[in-house]
Amino acid sequence: MDQGSTYKQIYEIVKQIPSGKVATYGQIARIAGFPGHARLVGYAMHSLPNNSGIPWHRVINAKGQISFPKDSVENALQRSMLEAEGVVFNLNNSVSLKRFQWRI
Repeated sequence: MDQGSTYKQIYEIVKQIPSGKVATYGQIARIAGFPGHARLVGYAMHSLPNNSGIPWHRVINAKGQISFPKDSVENALQRSMLEAEGVVFNLNNSVSLKRFQWRI
């Protein structure tokens, strides 16, 4: 598996997530043709260069939560970006996947 082309496939899927919607790491992995490789999507998101234009903030974990540590700057940034798009967080800091998950 060539990391460059694999990451490109993942990025192409993430680019399609509309504003106000989220997708899980596992969902992106399945759509990109890598079922069972949610961590691969995480690695790809971590490798994104700054100002890539890819909406990395729309990718969350299967629990509907942001994967960055709760009190981190990254968590606050991702949350604020999602909230600016109309995504609502519950009291347990999760997003309702039933309501906000991207369906294709």
